[in-house]
Amino acid sequence: MSATNDHESLKSRLTSLTRDMILIPSTESRPDERTRCFEFLRHHLDASEGLRLDRYERNGHQSLVVRPVDCESPEVLLCGHLDVIEHSERDGYHSHVENGRIYGPGSGDMKGQIAIMVELMKSLHRRHPGASVGLAITSDEERGGADGVRFLIEDVGLRCGVAIIPDGGSLCDITVEEKGVIHARITQTGREGHGARPWLGENAIERLLIRLSRLGNHFATYWPSEPIEEQVNHWFPTCSITICETENTTVNRIPSRASAVVDIRFPPPHDVASMMAEVTDVLGPGCTVEPLMTAEPTHLAPDPLFRRATEEVTGQPVAMVRASGGSDGRFFRAHNIPVNLSRPFVGNLHSIDEWIDIESMVTYYRICKRYIASRLSLD
Repeated sequence: MSATNDHESLKSRLTSLTRDMILIPSTESRPDERTRCFEFLRHHLDASEGLRLDRYERNGHQSLVVRPVDCESPEVLLCGHLDVIEHSERDGYHSHVENGRIYGPGSGDMKGQIAIMVELMKSLHRRHPGASVGLAITSDEERGGADGVRFLIEDVGLRCGVAIIPDGGSLCDITVEEKGVIHARITQTGREGHGARPWLGENAIERLLIRLSRLGNHFATYWPSEPIEEQVNHWFPTCSITICETENTTVNRIPSRASAVVDIRFPPPHDVASMMAEVTDVLGPGCTVEPLMTAEPTHLAPDPLFRRATEEVTGQPVAMVRASGGSDGRFFRAHNIPVNLSRPFVGNLHSIDEWIDIESMVTYYRICKRYIASRLSLD
């Protein structure tokens, strides 16, 4: 097959596999669809001789680990997640191709990348049987990764020499550092009463809003005065209110309890303990702060060989960048495993018109292939 035909064939396979996965709404609320997505991927990998496919499960979240039969700890581990976020448009999990991009929920986060890793795994083991390369796919990254990568590493004992996680950065942007994360629930109590006589009650929602306003004003002091450029001056703490709710369902009743969930991101020198203390102090007494998920800031220590492979394939200079978001890379770093974190061109992440660029998928495939060949001294 000519180079041109090979290129077009790879594009076609990556596009088809990505679009087929997008059709499966593998969200947190649909465990059967997550299972269906895993089965779909197993069918793509089952025919590869010499590979062992291990299924794991914790708290209803499956994981799939693929390794050469006699290899417990591969030198290179490809890692991704098939879970996607919930959308209100329940029939919106479909895709279309336009201007060289695949559009659809989960295309760039990260079903397009899973397609790349599956194709790469099949190709490498077809050409180099037994090569020390593995693949781990989980289904809970969007809710923190405790039942996925964390479980695989800390409970199952999965190890590798280096992990490739195409879930951050960009094609020529390799992530070096990620902010820490706190997801926390803030709960405020009050005293119920009739909506027509507010002086007889203490409105929990109104009391909560005052505290949330105080918290927002505090975090606003961290923001730079100039416009924010994602890869330049975003390295400061932020706080986003993502959920605000009350158990009250009666329109003329003053609620006695209200809560909000906040998403806090922070760089060093802050850590989880200092940031929790800061938030608690700003909110003041009379409410509770319950951490739902926490992660410390992470230095990913990418392999210099990965940067070299990226420059060789793209012909472009590579930037080592910081990320405002987080990834499953932190679980590998807890065991001193280096993480290579970059990805194809993606956009509109977590929206219904999320996209991934097809040509850059092929380029990323070739970057990983060259890197693995160099790392493992493959012909």
